[in-house]
Amino acid sequence: MRFTPEELEAARGRLVPDVVASGLHVLFCGINPGLMTAVTGHHFAQPGNRFWPVLHAAGFTPRRFRPDEQEELPAHGLGITNVVARATARADELTAAEYREGGRLLAEKVARLRPRWLAVAGVTAYRVAFDDKHAAIGPQERTLGDTRIWALPNPSGLNAHWTLQTMAEEYGRLRAAAFAPGDPA
Repeated sequence: MRFTPEELEAARGRLVPDVVASGLHVLFCGINPGLMTAVTGHHFAQPGNRFWPVLHAAGFTPRRFRPDEQEELPAHGLGITNVVARATARADELTAAEYREGGRLLAEKVARLRPRWLAVAGVTAYRVAFDDKHAAIGPQERTLGDTRIWALPNPSGLNAHWTLQTMAEEYGRLRAAAFAPGDPA
């Protein structure tokens, strides 16, 4: 589906509903919705975004889902939210104050939903939102109540430091932790 520049620009600032449920294994958290996501209402909808292929390659889903199939995620113990709710063309349009407020609101959401893991797809967003300048990709020492946190590479096609394969390996590490046999979830 193609949209005109005017249609995309009209989506600036729109909010996109979360895909959530209580007690998820993993609540994935993007930085903020892009304009394509805001136009379609589907998370990670930009064609170059690698979230959906990585989710499947890491073993979270039985097949590669399309963004318009996002409502199937809770049945697999997965959900999606964002650090900042406001849609922008680029993440660099967000302010540090928005990230910090987003982190505060995210902590409230996690307290209410109680996922086993919060997986922030973008270590820089995690660092700013939770004031943790030294955070690295992987599990974090910080928790939000009983919810553990994992910083993941941003699946944006602009993140050239990570390939589809290396991202799938990191996401797969999270999947192994989140769905470990014998762990209550």
